[in-house]
Formats: sequence, C-alpha cells, structure tokens
Amino acid sequence: MYRQLMNEQELQTNQHLAAEKARYQQMALTLDKRSFAVQVKAADPKTALVVWRSSLDLVGALSLIPDDMPMLPKTREFPILTAGPDKLHILTGGLVMTRYGPVLIATRTDQLATLIDRFVNAAITALMLTIVLTLALGYLFSKAILRRLVQYNRLSRLIEKGEYSTRLPVSWRQDEFDMLAGKFNRVLDTLENNLLAVRGATDNIAHDLRTPLSHLRIGLEQLPDKSAQELPEACAILTEKLDHCLATFDAMLSLTRIEEGQQTLELQDFNLKVLCEDLYEMAEVMAESNEQTLSLTTSDDVEMTGDKFLLFQALFNLVDNAIKYAGEGAQIEIVQQGSEIQIRDNGPGIPDSEKERVFERLVRLDPSRHNQGTGLGLSLVKAIFARHNAQVKLMDNDPGLVVSITF
Repeated sequence: MYRQLMNEQELQTNQHLAAEKARYQQMALTLDKRSFAVQVKAADPKTALVVWRSSLDLVGALSLIPDDMPMLPKTREFPILTAGPDKLHILTGGLVMTRYGPVLIATRTDQLATLIDRFVNAAITALMLTIVLTLALGYLFSKAILRRLVQYNRLSRLIEKGEYSTRLPVSWRQDEFDMLAGKFNRVLDTLENNLLAVRGATDNIAHDLRTPLSHLRIGLEQLPDKSAQELPEACAILTEKLDHCLATFDAMLSLTRIEEGQQTLELQDFNLKVLCEDLYEMAEVMAESNEQTLSLTTSDDVEMTGDKFLLFQALFNLVDNAIKYAGEGAQIEIVQQGSEIQIRDNGPGIPDSEKERVFERLVRLDPSRHNQGTGLGLSLVKAIFARHNAQVKLMDNDPGLVVSITF
C-alpha cells in the first residue's frame, strides 16, 4: 500500500507539472511579454508555484530559482521558508523553456510526507492491535488445546490401569483432535474385542480340557486297582482322552501358523472336479453310517493351483460338520459349478446371528459342549481358504445350510 501510494502521488505530480508546462509554453506563444508577466503573477499558488526571470527581476510566487534545477519532465525537490504556521515547505518542480526565457514550475509535496506519516502511524497501530489480538486468541486457543490434552492424558491413565471401556470424547467441531480421538476409540474397540475374545477362548479351553483332564486324573488314580485283563482297555481310554487334549492344542497351533503365513503352502496344480470326487468317496461311508444320503454334482473341469491337501482338509471338515449336525436321514449335497463349490444339507442350519461368529476360535453352538470337537474346525477352514484367496459364505437352505466356497 505504501509503494502504491508513492507511485500514485508521483504520477499525479508529474501529470500536473506536464499540464502546467504545456499551458505556459502556449501562453508564451500567444501573449506579449507584459501579458505573460501578468499571467505569471496571477498564478494560483494552490495550483502551481510559478517563477519567471524577467531581465534581472523574478516574477511569480517565489523569490528565487534554485540552482541546478532540471528541465521538465525531470524534477527535483527543494525547500522554501514561509511566514505562515508551517514555515518549511517542500516543493517539487523543474524548468520550462519558453519564448521569454526559463520558467520554474513547482508544486507542494510536503503534504505527501504528512500523509505518509499518518499512514505509517496507522499501520503501526493496526500492527500492534493485530499482534495483541493474535496473542490473545493464541492464548485462548492454547488453553483450549491444553485443556483437551489434559483430559486425554487423564483418560489415558485410566486405560493404563485396565479400564478398557474408557473412550476419548468427540466434540461437534470434528477438528483434528476429534479425528484423532475417533481413531483412538476405534483402536480401543478393537483392543477390547480382542481381550474379550482372548478371555472367551481361555474360558472355552478351560471348559473343554477340564473334563478330559479330570477323567485322566481319575483314570490314573484307578490304574493300580485294575486287574491285568482290564489294564490295556483302561490305558486305551486314557490315551484317547489325552489325544483329544493334544488335538485341541495342535489345531490351535496349525490355525496360528496358517493365519500368520508361517506354514508354507505346497503349491501344485490340481483339478477341482477331481478333488470333489475324492471328497465324495471319502465322506460317503460316513454318511451311510448315519443313514444319510450324500450326493455329488459336478460341472466342467477347472484347473487350479494351491495346496491340494490343505484344501481337501478344509472341504472335508465342512462335509464332516454337515454329516455330524444335519441329523439322521438328512440329505447332503456336494455341488461343483465352475470355480464354486457348495455343500448343502437339510438339517437344522445355523441362525443368521451366529453365521459370522461360528468362524471365531473355540466357538461352538452347543452350549453344553456334549458333542466331541475342538471348536476350531471352521476357524481353520476360513484360514485355509483365506490363504488361497477364496471366499466362504454361509447361507440358508430352507431348511438347512449352504456353505459356498468361491475361488
């Protein structure tokens, strides 16, 4: 603004002096010397200060012509003393060559300096007010931020003490702190869910292993009282219960290795239709023993690459679950359509609210846990299919269940 003001004032001064220059040059051409002197004396000092040297006398508003004054349009500043309240004036002007000799044309520019001083004072005042306002707003803003940080710190200490249900507050402003609090709350939700899952898994493991371990202990206490004929059968029963305990831990270790990618896949090319046929042959005897009907429907050959044995284990687990839970006389189907395999049954099915939960570790829909099992079968199935970029989905068969696997 200062530079623009200076340039504008300089432009107006130059234009004003140029106009006065042209006017007095024209006067010198049209008037005689006496009339020209009259016009110089009559010049309005508020418009321009004009001085003409007539012979040895000076005619005009000033009593002198400073030395080394340039010819317009070049200008130079020079001071003059007056008898008024403002004794010192600053003029800007230059010489104009006319028919009657040089004429000095000048105009006052000291009012510009006054204007600049006022501008500088106003700018300094505005700057000080801006600084004060900025500091005040900054102080209030920092206090607000500090207050929220203190609150976050207090809540963090509660979380450190184990109160995982604590959540950071989210305001209506939706600023950066609210975004951070929202993400931190989602992390706490995940942490709390994981802790609940761990506690649930621990309870399930304790529930599943307590009974066989208790039987093992009782059986071991009773071994000395067994006769030589009863001893082999008693040892076989104890071994079977111990194998069940070991199977639970082996299944958990296998599931962890597959989920974490620690188990290397033995990749090979295989035919999905042939895999389903092998699955049917393996499970047909089991279905017949439960007086169930197992059928196979296949389509065109589909060549795939993957760990054939792991995929067969996962599919056999699904068919085994269908045979185990569909009930006697149930109809079970293995349907292969291109790269999709469906295992259908007309048993009791699974409620919609439990369709996702059954894939969690150690989750069994049998609350009494009378049926033999580890509760890890479907978790292992999902992990195997995930390693092969396949999707598994549970759907209703009305009645029964449909397990769809899409590669």
